Amino acid sequence: MASYDELAGRVVLITGGANGIGQAMVEAFHAQGAVVCFCDVDEKAGSRLAKRLGERAEFAKVNLCREVDIKRWVACLAKRHGAIHALINNAARDPRIALEDVTAKAWDDLFAANIRAQFLACREASPHLAKGASIINFSSITIHTAPVQMSSYVATKGASIGLTRSLARELGPRRIRVNCIAPGWIMTERQLKEYVTPAVKRQIRAAQCIPDLIQPEEVAGVALFLASDASRAVTGQHFVVDRGWVHE
Repeated sequence: MASYDELAGRVVLITGGANGIGQAMVEAFHAQGAVVCFCDVDEKAGSRLAKRLGERAEFAKVNLCREVDIKRWVACLAKRHGAIHALINNAARDPRIALEDVTAKAWDDLFAANIRAQFLACREASPHLAKGASIINFSSITIHTAPVQMSSYVATKGASIGLTRSLARELGPRRIRVNCIAPGWIMTERQLKEYVTPAVKRQIRAAQCIPDLIQPEEVAGVALFLASDASRAVTGQHFVVDRGWVHE
């Protein structure tokens, strides 16, 4: 993985960092020497990861559907560390629910988890972001592939791109960059356990230009670039990380 010396000592906040892509990003930024502050509702996995990484890895159990939890988490970290150099809004839920079974409450709950949490984290971190800081939101290639039984999820991920572009314009005068990563189907432990059957693997390989299955650490590599000074001229953009599944 590429090395970005300037990330050493920088304070990086990551939501949903206990497992999957989030865990890979926590590990990648920690390896670069960053101070990695991550949250998750999975207290057991988050505490285990922080203990394994040791110094410069700080875990907190945070319910991102609760505004007060987000405010408290960000305020505590800002008080402890001062300036924040990167905020990565990774946490999300991706339920499969048929259209006729999506209740108003289920819709609202998913928007709270997937997009309201991104907005609130950005709002709370904003006063503490250093000049040249980077916000990285997460979308999904499902906004292009439009899978069935995921209409509410796809709507939240489309909203992530809109939020990213708007905040890039609003925060740009402060030299703060805002970009978005849209991963393809990533081979996380949960995806492999719950959804990725041998047939699905064949489907993925056939859909991608490059047939190799994508690993979480490969998404983490893109996040490192977007948080580094190497991407200082990049903002308001939507990066599709899918080995060529979709073409814009």
